[in-house]
Amino acid sequence: MRFCANALGLSTFITLLLAASLKAEPIPVRYGQGSSHGFLALKTLDGVTIATGESTQVVSRGKVTSRLIFRFKDGSVDEDVTVFTQDKVFRLLTDHHIQHGPSFPKPIDFLIDMTSGDLTFKAEDGSISKEHMDLPSDVANGLPPNLLLNILPSTPETKVSYIAPGKKARLIHISIRPMGTIPFRVGAFRRKATDFTLHVELGGVTGVIAPIIGKQPSDYHIWLQAGNPPAFVREEGALYEGGPIWRMEQISPSF
Repeated sequence: MRFCANALGLSTFITLLLAASLKAEPIPVRYGQGSSHGFLALKTLDGVTIATGESTQVVSRGKVTSRLIFRFKDGSVDEDVTVFTQDKVFRLLTDHHIQHGPSFPKPIDFLIDMTSGDLTFKAEDGSISKEHMDLPSDVANGLPPNLLLNILPSTPETKVSYIAPGKKARLIHISIRPMGTIPFRVGAFRRKATDFTLHVELGGVTGVIAPIIGKQPSDYHIWLQAGNPPAFVREEGALYEGGPIWRMEQISPSF
């Protein structure tokens, strides 16, 4: 089934209106984030490792700088550098997300500056486009794992805003819901992890059109073990719109 460009333009316009009308609040800080350094693997659902990652987090002068980079076997790179504050609530300051290489059919180089409201997109040909947007205080780009560590599993639903990157950025809304637990084991320890499902809400006319034209993003999953503090177990979802489902897990160095 085909839709004309005007119909798609209308659906995008309605998405922006709906997203702008939805209000959410920044997530309160229950567990302040500290400096850390860890390693991750990115795998297919069949368990094949396609990339290795390194995660660092540094706290300095009231700001947290988080950097996650994956280097793929095919030479691709996915890097996200996020700066945020955690004074009573989490607030994003900047997020710079870069994806390029064979694994990413639509490369991105996208910078969000919450202070100015400027969104900067660098295209493959080196051209730079910038737009201004009145950004809500709960924008969560680069923050989901940190936010989820501070959401109680008993909370039925939490909503946050998200900027979908691109030459023409879109403000969308994400619903976070705990969807039950699954058992797992670490050595001799038996534990349970809560499956937090992140669902992009389109709603209205866009919500009707999106599944038909294949534009409804797939859900993203982050599993956390409850505790004081909670512990990250794994993530699963697409790293770009329309992409394959990949799994992210922690790994240990080998000697």
